[in-house]
Amino acid sequence: MIYLDNSATTKPFPEVLDSFVAVATNYFGNPSSLHELGRKAERLLSQAREQVAALLSVRPNEIIFTSGGTEANNLAIKGVALQYRKRGNHIITTAIEHPSVTEPCRQLEELGFEVTYLPVNAYGRVEVETLARALRDDTILVSVMHVNNEVGSIQPIEQIGELLQRYPKVIFHVDHVQGIAKVPLDMKKARVDLCTMSAHKFHSLRGAGILYVRNGIRLSPLLAGGGQEWQVRSGTENVAAIVAMAKALRLSMEAYEQQIRQLHVLKERWFEALRHMDGIELHTPIKHSAPHIINFSLDGLKSEVFVHELAKQQIFVSTTSACSSKKRAPSKTLLAMGVEPKRAERSIRISLSWENTLEEIPVVVRAMEAAIQKLQGVKR
Repeated sequence: MIYLDNSATTKPFPEVLDSFVAVATNYFGNPSSLHELGRKAERLLSQAREQVAALLSVRPNEIIFTSGGTEANNLAIKGVALQYRKRGNHIITTAIEHPSVTEPCRQLEELGFEVTYLPVNAYGRVEVETLARALRDDTILVSVMHVNNEVGSIQPIEQIGELLQRYPKVIFHVDHVQGIAKVPLDMKKARVDLCTMSAHKFHSLRGAGILYVRNGIRLSPLLAGGGQEWQVRSGTENVAAIVAMAKALRLSMEAYEQQIRQLHVLKERWFEALRHMDGIELHTPIKHSAPHIINFSLDGLKSEVFVHELAKQQIFVSTTSACSSKKRAPSKTLLAMGVEPKRAERSIRISLSWENTLEEIPVVVRAMEAAIQKLQGVKR
């Protein structure tokens, strides 16, 4: 098997699975309970929070544990909108955000908020000057992803943070789901107020996520209940998944730090191999892009059919983001980058991890060439 869909989800580390099983088996108490088993679970929860905070160079009380990236993005966006709506009702985001950002924004529009969706250039990047022109007196939130999940373009987060320093009433949210442990982001230096991460994108389990909330930022809770997570996110914490996530974050940051150069080499070799293939157009920019995402499109072939053909050979790639791959629509990211609609319907994403190797490239290329030849024959 050759797995090239790491932006959809990653394979959990064995040590992470061991941690999850150990905690779920031996420390299954509710961390809000007063008895000893509950107190043990609470201590593990606190230790995980401290570990995550240390790895991110923030304070433990700035970490909110959620069920994943989607909940974290919803909590950040709706939480700010509802908390600060007396200050203003204007939100700025981009045309290439993940659905867990754009859909909450659409919902807020139905409630009377105004949302500006910033365009991107041909490289999938937002121009800071464009954002500056979009700011208004009633702007309360700017939400910009760090790494695009489809083409891998890296947004100028530090420059945006520097710009927004002149607008102290504007809160800055960053979706860091695709960047965490792969593309460094110093949240303090970039003046980020809210930052989203998801466990299963860095070799942990689905069902856990992180929302960094800078001290001083208030959020209107989405979930009312027992007041867990600093009164912001009620619901009994999934201690086993959170402990596993803390371990996975540490292991991932260590692994990618050791392997990041090799990952860049791997991406360059993939670029070189794809450039020499007929009927393929690359869409991931060479500069200002993450080391693990490569997007290209096929001439005259349906991307979903191509994905299924490769899967027969135990080679796994994807079309758009996993959350949108079954909707059979052109990639909104590619459309925003100026790619023609027909080609935007035929995009393929290869997403790597530190476990992928150079030896996989010729194997996959041969399988891709065979798949293209077969499918073009069927088409005729």
